[in-house]
Amino acid sequence: MSTIHILEERQRQIYQKGKQPFDMICDKVSIAGSVSQRACVFCGSRVVLYPIADALHLVHGPIGCAAYTWDIRGALSSGPQLHRLSFSTDLTETDVIFGGETKLYKALTQLIDEHNPKAAFVYSTCIVGLIGDDVTSVCKKVAKEKGIPVLPVHSEGFKGTKKDGYKAACDALFELIGKGPVDHISPYSINILGEFNIGGEAWIIRDYYERMGIEVVSVMTGDGRVDDAGKSHGAKLNVVQCSGSMTHLALAMEKKYKIPFIRVSYFGIEDMAQALYDTAAHFKENPAIMKNTRELVREEISGMYPQLKKYRTDLEGKKAAIYVGGAFKAFSLIKALKHLGMTTVLVGSQTGSKDDYEILRQMCDEGTVIVDDANPVELSKYLIEKDADLFIGGVKERPIAYKLGVGFCDHNHERKIPLAGFVGMLNFAKEVHATVTSPVWQLTPRRERSY
Repeated sequence: MSTIHILEERQRQIYQKGKQPFDMICDKVSIAGSVSQRACVFCGSRVVLYPIADALHLVHGPIGCAAYTWDIRGALSSGPQLHRLSFSTDLTETDVIFGGETKLYKALTQLIDEHNPKAAFVYSTCIVGLIGDDVTSVCKKVAKEKGIPVLPVHSEGFKGTKKDGYKAACDALFELIGKGPVDHISPYSINILGEFNIGGEAWIIRDYYERMGIEVVSVMTGDGRVDDAGKSHGAKLNVVQCSGSMTHLALAMEKKYKIPFIRVSYFGIEDMAQALYDTAAHFKENPAIMKNTRELVREEISGMYPQLKKYRTDLEGKKAAIYVGGAFKAFSLIKALKHLGMTTVLVGSQTGSKDDYEILRQMCDEGTVIVDDANPVELSKYLIEKDADLFIGGVKERPIAYKLGVGFCDHNHERKIPLAGFVGMLNFAKEVHATVTSPVWQLTPRRERSY
């Protein structure tokens, strides 16, 4: 579409396989005026920490930042629901002039007395960094008075990108680790890192591991608990699902507690099975674990595969576009779409690294567009040019797809059904089939001539 142009400054963050040398850049602050899909530092920190269900989460900043948090992560809990509430110090013009430390102290003490949390996280937003509130000292004072961990999260939004928020969250979470007893933890035990239990996935994955004969010490952070994080240093392996958000924590635990880690993905048949096999292989001294794993994978796949073949009949040859938060998820989605007979014509992420994009280049077909930190105009341009039948993204991408008459699958944190695990692959296929084959697209201007 010659009428849709991309900003000159964005040229090196977009690559089309086979059309140009691979020389992508990433980790770049979003361009002003680009209306980037990438989120801020505060967003990155709260999506990691908010699923800890028995902790208090207090946003130190204007009320607008808190409006961006209430239940937005959608993480399910099997017990406490405190994480679903959004608390803010509601800084105003007067607080900007005279400082907000007193207000923060009063808010923390009142909320801790009222809700009796196991810990409290205090998120610094942009304005706090500008006015210079000493959030750390206030947290230390309240922690001493109340007898619980009160942890500052240095997540001022202007400091960088969403990935910097992940690091800030991991730094805060690391302060909880090493505080609990580890005497009764199995020698065949793991922590699940980077699984946020959006649609109940953490329960599915935990069940798989337990059927294999492996103890799950903690999930960080889906359906998470402060006490579980406190004893997580007793696990023998960290299994990292969302590598962009949790690798920093895994590296810190490896350095201090000598816990190795592996990177996995729980999306799609291949990667789900490989995640279980890789975990079982780590405990090779117990052959029963690998035996149980093979039986589990065989049972799960045999139960779902006939239905997948039916969906593939209708989806063969359809074209998909992917734009998600982490590149590791994009890897799995490309493989999952291949199982459905679909090709990927556009793929991008908010937080991918140069190595991630090189892997995507190798995985994708000729002509596929790879994009880092896209904006709506760019996404629209390539959806039209590539004539996509499906767009996989999050809440910000849904309107783009529907306005262009393209089927949409929500693979972000607003969804209500699990898309991870073997059952998640079946849910994913069902949703993709329903949206791609919907007769409503016959009525859209872009499609009506082809029917």
